[in-house]
Amino acid sequence: MITTRVVRRMAHVDAAAWDALEHAGSPFLRYGFLMALEETDSIGRSAGWEPRYVLAEKGGRLVGAAAAFRKSHSFGEFIFDWEWAHASERAGLDYYPKLVVAAPVTPATGPRLLRDPGLPPAERRAVGVALVEAIERVAQDEDCSSLHFLFVTDEERELLVELGLAARASFQFHWHNRGYRDFDDYLARMSSRRRKQVRKERSRARAAVDAVELVPGASMTAADLRDLERFYRVNVAAHGGTAYLEHGFFTALVRRMPEAVLMARAVRGKRAIAGALFLESAEALYGRYWGATEDVPLLHFEVTCYLGIERCIERGTPLYEAGAQGSHKLLRGFEPSPTHSVHRMYHPGLDRAVRRFLREEATAVENQMARLGRLSPFKEDDGGEAGAEPDE
Repeated sequence: MITTRVVRRMAHVDAAAWDALEHAGSPFLRYGFLMALEETDSIGRSAGWEPRYVLAEKGGRLVGAAAAFRKSHSFGEFIFDWEWAHASERAGLDYYPKLVVAAPVTPATGPRLLRDPGLPPAERRAVGVALVEAIERVAQDEDCSSLHFLFVTDEERELLVELGLAARASFQFHWHNRGYRDFDDYLARMSSRRRKQVRKERSRARAAVDAVELVPGASMTAADLRDLERFYRVNVAAHGGTAYLEHGFFTALVRRMPEAVLMARAVRGKRAIAGALFLESAEALYGRYWGATEDVPLLHFEVTCYLGIERCIERGTPLYEAGAQGSHKLLRGFEPSPTHSVHRMYHPGLDRAVRRFLREEATAVENQMARLGRLSPFKEDDGGEAGAEPDE
């Protein structure tokens, strides 16, 4: 028999049992990542991300889990529902609190219904259903207006739709490893014009600094961590954004899961002037938190695009996700790739309106992806109109 319960702190969960569940290479719901967020108050009541960890057990053994968050706002989700909130308010309905099942402040696809990888299919489904039912009870017990699963896997989307939730289509730009032997082999697949442009960009960026290097988490110093913190906050301020990560997060993350962390660092003289954080598994590389204290033309592309591509080719990593935004990635070899979320509004009228909107939006997303897919930098015989410029 599968039983479920809810705890509010990761410290109340066995770390080994949580991490033994299926994460499919994503580090963003690992015990260490969530603990780093909790320890630094990057999630919690003050952040508007109040954890509700739902645990499914059988015979006292953890067989499933989900990280749900009672939200008092819609910041840091990257699947935008501000218009739904405004529509609710205009109708005299409270949109907050809502319940969100997601990797906090992280727009990356990965399992949201974490399950024992050794379960047979029927039991795997039963655990998934038990988790969803328990999550729905949390939403209703805490008077949440709605339930949102963000950046779910294809399998989860199908299950959640079957259970009555509404799917939402979106996309990001992802890089896929086609078995390239090295970076030159990768460039050889591009049109001549784009190949020359990439080499020119890399040459100019590298010539402007003394080194661009990757530092493993275990080798990162206190100075490296201060640099990451500074780069992150400088970039947030430069774009008028919100600093979702509190001070000390990078230190806590490296302390808890150094094996998954890399720092990309651009050095001029004896000083790091730009950098980013990578999280790595055998299945994927994730680029995050770029920032720079000096404006060096094209250095952003070198650190956040080409360095990660080169790393994936060297290691045979199949996927590189470099963040949520940026049609600039398209001309550097990233492809429009579908992402999915699933939603339920508990007010019948709002639920009907949202479902109607999602059907219309899905057609628009499909058309936009098809248009962008035709702007590939690769040779036409690989598919795409090589070298065309996308609309920014």
